[in-house]
Amino acid sequence: MSALLASFLLVFGSLFPIVNPPGSAFMFLAHTRTLSRAQRAELAARVAVYAFLIVIGSLYIGSAVLGLFGVSLPALRVGGGLVIAVAGWRLLNAKEGATDGDIEIGDAPERLRSAAFYPLTMPLTTGPGTIAVTIALGTGHPFGSEMLSLATLGGLLAVLSISALIYACFRFADRMEGLLGRALTDAMMRLFALLLLCIGVEIIWRGVAEMVRSLQ
Repeated sequence: MSALLASFLLVFGSLFPIVNPPGSAFMFLAHTRTLSRAQRAELAARVAVYAFLIVIGSLYIGSAVLGLFGVSLPALRVGGGLVIAVAGWRLLNAKEGATDGDIEIGDAPERLRSAAFYPLTMPLTTGPGTIAVTIALGTGHPFGSEMLSLATLGGLLAVLSISALIYACFRFADRMEGLLGRALTDAMMRLFALLLLCIGVEIIWRGVAEMVRSLQ
């Protein structure tokens, strides 16, 4: 059981700060403010499912996929960091009380299903930065014995927990806004957008540093 707990804490503790479900909920609300509560609930469920699939795939087969296409982890960090930084910059400069001007989410069912993946899951919730962190975790993730299978189960439970938090925070994002007020919610959204921008820059920095070290 110690292997299961250690694996759970490692994966959960590594993913929670970068996924940041409460902070991402404010950005989710900024993009879906014009939708009904039922539509927002449907989107929250879809985003949680997509996030689970992306993270679990990155954790267990991500390194193999990178190897198949000849992409290094530092290159993924740099590319993912750029995407996250741009998304943070756009949200940081969005008009007050409005969605990101470059992304329109209509109320048509097919548009909602499409928006659930992009931009709400990728890159705002579990984007390239999350994928890079998860693949880095997965490269050293053990398989094979009974104890190691407990470690694998711990990682799975951690990803499930993150996905459940995503759904809960996104599902009730409007109620969080009701408790905080519109002005404070907008301020919180911009604060987390700034953090998203900084996370992107940090991921880029780590990727560049790894590239430089590989040349020495």
